[in-house]
Amino acid sequence: MNGAQALIKTLADAGVEVCFTNPGTSEMHFVAALDSEPRMRAVLALFEGVATGAADGYARMAGKPAATLLHLGCGLGNGLANLHNARKGKVPVVNIVGDHATTHTQYDAQLQSDIETVARNVSPGFVRTSQSTAALCQDAVDAIAAARGLPGQVATLILPADVSWGEGGAPCAPPPPPNPGAADDATVQAIAQALLQARGAGGKAALLLGGQALREPGLLVAARIAAHSGVKVFAEVFPTRLERGAGLPAVERIAYLAELAGV
Repeated sequence: MNGAQALIKTLADAGVEVCFTNPGTSEMHFVAALDSEPRMRAVLALFEGVATGAADGYARMAGKPAATLLHLGCGLGNGLANLHNARKGKVPVVNIVGDHATTHTQYDAQLQSDIETVARNVSPGFVRTSQSTAALCQDAVDAIAAARGLPGQVATLILPADVSWGEGGAPCAPPPPPNPGAADDATVQAIAQALLQARGAGGKAALLLGGQALREPGLLVAARIAAHSGVKVFAEVFPTRLERGAGLPAVERIAYLAELAGV
């Protein structure tokens, strides 16, 4: 099994089911490996901005990471705008960027670039260049764990061509799902006391919701708290996903422009 095949299996084992692609020559072994894994759906885009935008939208709605496949630093650069949106929206994306073979980088080929520096603009929390076929799948597991760790982020894994085509790849076990602990009793009591004091003094208090709290369960709980205590409920400026529909409370998003925020 080559590195690309092991990488695809590792992604699929971790529940990554869709890869939005705009590949080039360096990624051909990954493209070939896609055909060997029925659990992974490849979606070809004709521009990197489309691939990254589709990955952003898919992950927001599915609630789990999408993968991208981009060609070198130039392809990553073409997809930066929507990866920027994913970063600001705290969206889980496993961003795979092909690179020249490790033995070829010394020649500074026409499309050679510093991919890690470009990637840090949109995935500051996780950027890694895999250095060997043997290490590739553990690198992928780390990228998946970083992407889907709450509140979510873009994680970039750079895949040199020889790491992809090299034989001896072995899939790694998927990372455990994120399991954040509940707030302790003291924190809950402090928040409740602050709301009660604001209400009793005739002051104003608000709940600012973001991330998973803007899904139906969190919205319904926030609405009950608001009805009981009189607090106002707001959503963050750039939510990952704000659920709407019948039976869900309306939540005002904080204005992006200061002049629209009021007093």
